Amino acid sequence: MKPVWIIDDDRSIRWVFEKALAREEIPFKSFGSAVEAQAALDSGEMPQVLVSDIRMPGQSGLDLLRYAKANYPNLPVIIMTAYSDLDSAVSAFQGGAFEYLPKPFDVDQAVALVQRAIGHSAAGDAAAQQDKPADSVSLVPEILGQAASMQEVFRAIGRLSQSHATVLINGESGSGKELVARALHRHSPRSDKPFIAINTAAIPKDLLESELFGHERGAFTGAQSQRRGRFEQAENGTLFLDEIGDMPAELQTRLLRVLSDGHFYRVGGQQPVKANVRVIAATHQNLEERVKQGLFREDLFHRLNVIRLRLPTLKERREDIPLLAQHFLNKSALDLAVEPKRLSAAALKYLSALEFPGNVRQIENLCHWLTVMAPGQTIEVADLPVELREQPQSQAPLDWLNGLAAEADRLIVVAPGETFAQLSRDFERTLIQRALAASGGRRIEAAQLLGIGRNTITRKIIELGLAEGKPGKDRG
Repeated sequence: MKPVWIIDDDRSIRWVFEKALAREEIPFKSFGSAVEAQAALDSGEMPQVLVSDIRMPGQSGLDLLRYAKANYPNLPVIIMTAYSDLDSAVSAFQGGAFEYLPKPFDVDQAVALVQRAIGHSAAGDAAAQQDKPADSVSLVPEILGQAASMQEVFRAIGRLSQSHATVLINGESGSGKELVARALHRHSPRSDKPFIAINTAAIPKDLLESELFGHERGAFTGAQSQRRGRFEQAENGTLFLDEIGDMPAELQTRLLRVLSDGHFYRVGGQQPVKANVRVIAATHQNLEERVKQGLFREDLFHRLNVIRLRLPTLKERREDIPLLAQHFLNKSALDLAVEPKRLSAAALKYLSALEFPGNVRQIENLCHWLTVMAPGQTIEVADLPVELREQPQSQAPLDWLNGLAAEADRLIVVAPGETFAQLSRDFERTLIQRALAASGGRRIEAAQLLGIGRNTITRKIIELGLAEGKPGKDRG
């Protein structure tokens, strides 16, 4: 069996991989740089799977990926990086990577991924996938997020980067649905064509048809000339239909016809107009529920629901709040031509505990306010807007403690002598299950979220009987 190659300038990462592969009796070979690995490839050596970091001195992992896929298209390449941003994920997948592995990773998960790559038969057209030149990557990331839930979004955008498929984006207001739609367009074969966005809920019902499909001269009072609608403006590109759940029923029928037949009629028109447009739709609503209520056509829902992406709320990715806050402070400073301000540790901790019902948009607006209004360069809790400083604390902890007290009272009566052990076990099981859910099943990240060690969480999973379902072990 050919070895698995590990390429990373960090000796500790190589050591962890080596021990994990040796435990599974998988042969391996390690390199401290992409240059060394490429030289080995040139000399005729061939790995079973290649696992490479992205950022290394000299040649990058993406350069090595491009070289490997150009010369050995059937070789599975796993790209790993501590810089878990959208451009890295997209560049990896566009370069033909088998998978993208953000650091820190769960060792069991990484080994399972290598084993899957070993058994993988690469598609014959892998070499035809387009590489994205490094100098074309934006220096300012369009979407930020290191949380596991955002990494799943990045992966999806990367996997869709060579696709024309219709996409339905679900997410709360302010969670970044249009940013994701623009990223899908930017990293698609239609990237050099128009991206046209329209909020179907923001346009009056009697004007929306003309906005979408255009109109002929004289079609209605005030139509002095022919007008191209959004479908024509987006020809060969992407049309983003925001808040699709609010679209009137008659327009749902017309949209269904366009998606089914590939043509439409302008208002007042007699000649069909061909439409070569990729549609990306978004909504904060539950479309399945609206279908049941008769408010949304079931056949249109299935036409739109080819690929679905769900965007997490900000409270589901609280670890991204410091990253987002500093990014928007820097952005506001650049817009206003002033020195960027920074949040103190106390202010960051305070903000990370808030609800932010407006999601990412609320963080952006807050940072613009702070750039203008905060008196010093370092922002303290006292500098935050009064409505945030006076925001009532969540009653959840008190409710939880009241519930715990009631359950303790019950067990003291019905199971004397077992109360402490039973409640402690339930407490630990709940914490670990929620942390695993928040981390996408990755044990290292779950342990970090809880503030415990990896060995501790592994031992607890076994002790609590959670290992039967192997939570986190085989999750990508």
